[in-house]
Parts: sequence; structure tokens; C-alpha cells
Amino acid sequence: MLGSRKVEVKSGVLRFFSGAVVAFGLIVSAASAGYAQDGTEPVKLVAFGDSLTAGYQLPPDEAFPVQLEKALKAKGYNVTVVNAGVSGDTTSGGLSRLDWSVGNDVDGVILELGANDALRGVDPSITRENLDSMMTELGSRHIPVLLAGMMAPPNMGASYGEAFNSIYGDLAQKHNTLLYPFFLDGVATHANLTLSDGIHPTGEGVSIIVEKILPSVEMLIEQTNSES
Repeated sequence: MLGSRKVEVKSGVLRFFSGAVVAFGLIVSAASAGYAQDGTEPVKLVAFGDSLTAGYQLPPDEAFPVQLEKALKAKGYNVTVVNAGVSGDTTSGGLSRLDWSVGNDVDGVILELGANDALRGVDPSITRENLDSMMTELGSRHIPVLLAGMMAPPNMGASYGEAFNSIYGDLAQKHNTLLYPFFLDGVATHANLTLSDGIHPTGEGVSIIVEKILPSVEMLIEQTNSES
């Protein structure tokens, strides 16, 4: 009788540990597939921009999308941030690749383009038209946008600066989208936070950008929840 009792206990213990192993395996599998333990899919954001997004001359783990995702996860968000930055890209280039860079599974877009337009002296009306078209397209797909503004270099002259710098606020108002007025806020003109070219942020510079833009990205995530 005692022997059979031991067999039953042993069998029960084995079943318990077997079940625990299976449950643990399911949790690990879900995590590796990008799912939270509650079974929900992560919010997928695309950082769509130029070299400032891509992480020009930085180690991969110091690029803006990577640091942003890490900061969001530290605050408890179940999110992935895709790096869709292309160095040297203009708003014309962004418009041409928008459809294949932002798939149907994307929940929100951080749109950071225009710096190269200003550096090349592109007519601000063209920059405005391209950004307007991108925002119209994303809006038609019900994808919330956080528009990251840029400022023209002072050497482009006052009239050019006025025409260029007004683009982002005007378009954010037109499309009723979130606006982060200046992507390089807190970093531009700070030599210790930029590379030798005086334009692109260092890894530390990117961390400051992330810290400053984070509340706006959190609002973007809230908008993705309302769209779902």
C-alpha cells in the first residue's frame, strides 16, 4: 500500500514538473516570437528617416531606433521599433520608398525627413509637398504619425529658413498629427554630442534625443491603441 502511494506521489511530481517545463517553454517561445506573456502582439513602430535615424557611424546598438525601443521597454511598453533610416535620404527618396518601407503590419510611424533637403537647398515647396504626400498616404492607411521637425541651417538665409521651418508645424496641424518640433533639440550645436561633422549625434547625443522625444512617442503609442 505504501509502495503504491509512493508511486502515485512520484507520478504526480513528474506530471507537475513536466507541466511546468511545457509552460516555461511556451513563455520562452512567445517571448522569442515578440509576444508578451499575455499573448498580445507588440506595438510595431517604424522610425522612417535619414542618417539621423539610421545611426550614421554609430555602433548598431546606439542608433536611435534601438535606444528608443530600449527606453520604451524600460517603461513597460511591449513595442518594437524598426530602423527604416537611409543615410542621405531626402523627402523625395522617402516618398518613393514609403510603401515598401512601411508595411501593413505597422502600427505607427516616426517621420524624420527633411534635413538633407535643407542641406542641399531643395525648394521648401518641394519638401512640403513630399511630406504632405507621405502623411496623406499614412493617414489613408490609418497609421498614426509622429512628425519630427527639422530646421534649416542658418547659412541658407532668412527667407529660406522661414519657408522651410514652417513646414512641420503647418503639416502637423493640417493632418492633425503629433509634432516633435526639432529632432535634434538639445544636441545641435553641442560639439560634445555630435560627431566631427558637427551634424550627426554621437551615441550620447542619441540618448538625449530619445529622452526628449520619449513623451511624444508614448502619445503615439496611445494613438495606435485607439486605432486598433
